[in-house]
Amino acid sequence: MTTALITGSTAGIGAAFARRLAADGHNLVLVARDTERLRDQATELHDAHGIEAEVLTADLSTDAGIESVEKRLSDPRLAVDLLVNNAGFANKGRFLDVPMADELTMLKVHCEAVLRLTTAGVGGMKTRGRGGVVNVASVAAFLPRGTYGASKAWVVQFTQGVSRDLTGSGVRLMALCPGFVRTEFHDRAGMGTDNIPGWMWLDADKLVTAALADLARGKTVSVPDPRYKALMGVVKLAPRGLLGGVTSKTGRKYGPQ
Repeated sequence: MTTALITGSTAGIGAAFARRLAADGHNLVLVARDTERLRDQATELHDAHGIEAEVLTADLSTDAGIESVEKRLSDPRLAVDLLVNNAGFANKGRFLDVPMADELTMLKVHCEAVLRLTTAGVGGMKTRGRGGVVNVASVAAFLPRGTYGASKAWVVQFTQGVSRDLTGSGVRLMALCPGFVRTEFHDRAGMGTDNIPGWMWLDADKLVTAALADLARGKTVSVPDPRYKALMGVVKLAPRGLLGGVTSKTGRKYGPQ
């Protein structure tokens, strides 16, 4: 059996990846901050699918947390074949309203952790000549909208650059860029979602199915829904000045309340 390591595995997109990969017969390394939730998740997936689910409690906003996952990814005796860098969060408020410490914590989780864990995982994958990394970004990466979008833009650019550098190695990298997904994400950030139109919401399980299909096809960037593909097509054609104004208003309407 192959093994997948998923950060932020206990909720939302991470939990959907865990369910799908377990159903497909992959052993799992489940990474999150809440040990009790991790253990419950591991037991549930083991009982449902007969796979081995290892629990690794780690806070990726800390050096110690990142180092513990780096160590697991670098262990040559326990190879990880697929890494899903999913852990992430958003801060409530406009720029300058958010404390600098919170902004830096977000960058540590979204950028530093992704850089370090990708590096730790890809080294062994390259040696074995196979493997994959999914770095969860967002369609916000393509919009001029605050620190969150900027951090996700970094994830996309980083993933594309590393993918090019590893061409021919047997290791695939992909940035996953979803839109609004029904998860705990917005509640944790204290963001209101009542004004978000129903058509903009995506189902996490369907999202993961589309993402894994894109990874298998060798895509380096996945926007896994026709609605958001169309929206991103419009974004590419829109003047940057106009786009900045629109996304700012959209952020105020659909973002923190």
